[in-house]
Amino acid sequence: MKEKNRCGWCLGFEDYIRYHDEEWGEPVHDDNVHFEFLILEGAQAGLSWSTILKKRDGYRKAFANFDPKKVARFTDVKLEKILLDPGIVRNRLKVYAAANNARRFLEVQEEFGTFDKYIWGFVGGKPIVNKRRSLSEIPATTPESDALSKDLIKRGFKFVGSTVIYAHMQACGLVNDHLLDCWKRTARKK
Repeated sequence: MKEKNRCGWCLGFEDYIRYHDEEWGEPVHDDNVHFEFLILEGAQAGLSWSTILKKRDGYRKAFANFDPKKVARFTDVKLEKILLDPGIVRNRLKVYAAANNARRFLEVQEEFGTFDKYIWGFVGGKPIVNKRRSLSEIPATTPESDALSKDLIKRGFKFVGSTVIYAHMQACGLVNDHLLDCWKRTARKK
């Protein structure tokens, strides 16, 4: 049986392949999933995605299964306890940013009804479908990620620079950056 063609970034280990095949680039409309990726992408800043993916279960445990209402109530005592957990990246600024971002996330939900409605507004409500042939063609940022990042920062979010936000947009399917020869591209027919 012939191996499926995949985007080259995911070929490091089995969990990476599974993430690529089952999640990456699939349009997300669940606020808790958006919140999960905001925490994980923020934690990734300066690190590899494989590092974060390997610690994903640790993040689920430490951050109340990515429930923004619970994380928004985390006290400094709770955050200091989380910093002792080897199941996550123990970076003080990133851990404290997660609690801050949970509070900002709830404010966005209050204003727009859902975070999903807010974030999809930056791509006109449907995925941007790119036609890239190689990983080198994929940019680190786009005008859309620049605009979303700028707005999130204005709203008080942390660790939401344009590169982090473009990664979020890719992960949550606001952007389809599967390469043209990737089997996911063909399977989605987009």
